[in-house]
Amino acid sequence: MKIQLNTDHHLRGDESLSQHVEGVIDHSLGRYRDQVTRVEVHLRDVNGAKAGGGDKHCTIEARLEGRPPVAATEDADSMRAAISGAARKLQRVLGSSLGRLSG
Repeated sequence: MKIQLNTDHHLRGDESLSQHVEGVIDHSLGRYRDQVTRVEVHLRDVNGAKAGGGDKHCTIEARLEGRPPVAATEDADSMRAAISGAARKLQRVLGSSLGRLSG
């Protein structure tokens, strides 16, 4: 499962952010590693340099082998919370859609 991280120009996509994203994705989606070929994580700061709550946005898209991609989004006060929230939502979506295939 390949993980691709994309950030807007307001965020610094440094190594610690990359490691955090990989850890959250591995923890949340690791059980689907055989079905997921690639995960794309898109991070952006909606307000840019301005202060404000709920302005961190994360979209996580999972590319499934032989199936259409699925995605989940989350807005939060911090980037870490947005990443975790989107990963939890995507975990539920994958569990539901892939569970129907095996059931």
